[in-house]
Amino acid sequence: MTTPLSVSPSLLAPTAQPTAAEMAKRSQIKQTAQDFESSFLSVMMQQMFAGLSTDGPFGGGPGEEMFRSVLTDAMAKQVTRTGGVGVAASVEREMLKLQGLS
Repeated sequence: MTTPLSVSPSLLAPTAQPTAAEMAKRSQIKQTAQDFESSFLSVMMQQMFAGLSTDGPFGGGPGEEMFRSVLTDAMAKQVTRTGGVGVAASVEREMLKLQGLS
């Protein structure tokens, strides 16, 4: 049973709701952080695939090199969409601090 004396005064105080501009800025910061993580992962994956041999009947050529960069970009975006590796969360947190929105 909760009595009026056992309720914290901070629970009764109204909290400020974020404005539409602040919510838009937070959304933009989140998207920017995710884009940064995708770019970071894409570069890492391109380095990972750089040493692969492409010999064989269906490998090699300039088309494969171009496709490989498209493939690593798509994989990086998918990894970020499904939770990423934590880079976006850290970048987002720091960007929010810099904007005074933490």
